[in-house]
Amino acid sequence: MSSPTAPQHPTSLATDRLAGSDPAAPTGAPSAMTGRPWTCPFCSLLCDSLQLAEAGGALVLQGSDCPRALRALARFTPGAVATPLIAGQPASLEAAIEQAAQWLAASRQPLFGGLGTDVMGARALYPLACATGAISDAAEGGALLHGLRALQDRGQFTTTLAEVRNRADLIVCLGGSPGEAQPELWRRVSVGTPDGPSLVAQREVVFLGTPVDPALEGRPGITLTAIELHGDLFDTLSLLSARVAQRRVEAPPALAALAERLRAARYAVLVWEAARLPVQGTLIVEAANQIVDRLNRHTRAALLPLGGADGLASVNQTFAWLSGLPLRSRAGPRGLEHEPVRFDAGDLLACGETDALLWIASFGTEAARPAAADPSMPVIVLGGPEVEAPPRGVFIPVSTPGIGQAGHLIRADGVVALPVEALRDQGLPSVPEVLRALTVRVAALKIAVKAAASRAGERAAAMMSAQTTAQPSTQADAEADTQADAGARTP
Repeated sequence: MSSPTAPQHPTSLATDRLAGSDPAAPTGAPSAMTGRPWTCPFCSLLCDSLQLAEAGGALVLQGSDCPRALRALARFTPGAVATPLIAGQPASLEAAIEQAAQWLAASRQPLFGGLGTDVMGARALYPLACATGAISDAAEGGALLHGLRALQDRGQFTTTLAEVRNRADLIVCLGGSPGEAQPELWRRVSVGTPDGPSLVAQREVVFLGTPVDPALEGRPGITLTAIELHGDLFDTLSLLSARVAQRRVEAPPALAALAERLRAARYAVLVWEAARLPVQGTLIVEAANQIVDRLNRHTRAALLPLGGADGLASVNQTFAWLSGLPLRSRAGPRGLEHEPVRFDAGDLLACGETDALLWIASFGTEAARPAAADPSMPVIVLGGPEVEAPPRGVFIPVSTPGIGQAGHLIRADGVVALPVEALRDQGLPSVPEVLRALTVRVAALKIAVKAAASRAGERAAAMMSAQTTAQPSTQADAEADTQADAGARTP
């Protein structure tokens, strides 16, 4: 796409920083990283008690055998440096940004998806979304909305990892073991680790609708129970809620006994994972909210929702404090709009309701990019390691928070923004740097388009004025000719 003539704008600083020529830019950590403290950015727990060492250029995890962290670290191949691409062909960073800016400036309804970045990336993304009128939805936006819509409708009681560790004597896991997606969870809340910092000597962990987590079997200080579902998860929670409220309804003995143990617990916690819930998961969350609300009338209880990995929690909270609205929102012609159903990224792409896509996946562990109904639609990807480049679009490799970029991420319980440090210089720009450069260039292109339209309007007005001025003279000439003809016919 050709670019209209645009006035010069002060983008040189951003371009120099992106190209790596800014001497003040951070260069990352020293090459020796033996036992360096590290906050893991690859799940929503943000474990900050780990360490990383370096062996032959590879990053080696110490202090944990977390499979999720190990898989993510294996993506960072020593010495591998990605190159910007335009339609599959290598290009300079400046050319890739220029092409992406042209597409975004010309788009009538762009979509910003993936959103795998940190707080600073979200802060840089929001002005670009406002400038282009983009709809913003994360890769796991549907899962995020389960808890968000329940919160909007009824409110909720939530807890923190520290409260679970220090006070929870009954933990109920809904629909699955949270230790599968968050392998370090049980250690973080000192379940089955008597030497950990906990004020609870004996706990009970109940798995509702799933087998007992094998990782907890045989550990001291805990009692493990598995209870089968009575119908589906929503039916089971509705029945459990009724029994907690002491209504006279028939229930399986195990479920009735669980209701009594919940009422007797000093601090009960219901743990659920957004990604495990079905399409109508909001109803399940509301049922869990009702149980917690009823229990808090005479004892203490709370929810621990888990999710928000790959920067999802960070971007959602950042957008909320910048605009007052969560994700699945846009700053469009009608002002700020929030449509939790209509602004689903997958549906918008499948129905062809967007004409440009900016996909951000700086961690490299995000969900795959949804397919678009129109294969020729402009696609821009800011990607981390092993992120697939669009065959016809623009690909800009970016550094990963906690590996090549310093920043902040918000933990799953929503109360802590943890700093992550740059461990090494990946030789790549960060997401905030690329987005700021795009914002400046898009603004310049839009100014140029408005200036060209203004000039065209002035020319059209001048032509109309000239025609209007010429019209009376023509009329007068016609009247004079008529009078002359009438005089010539007079005898």
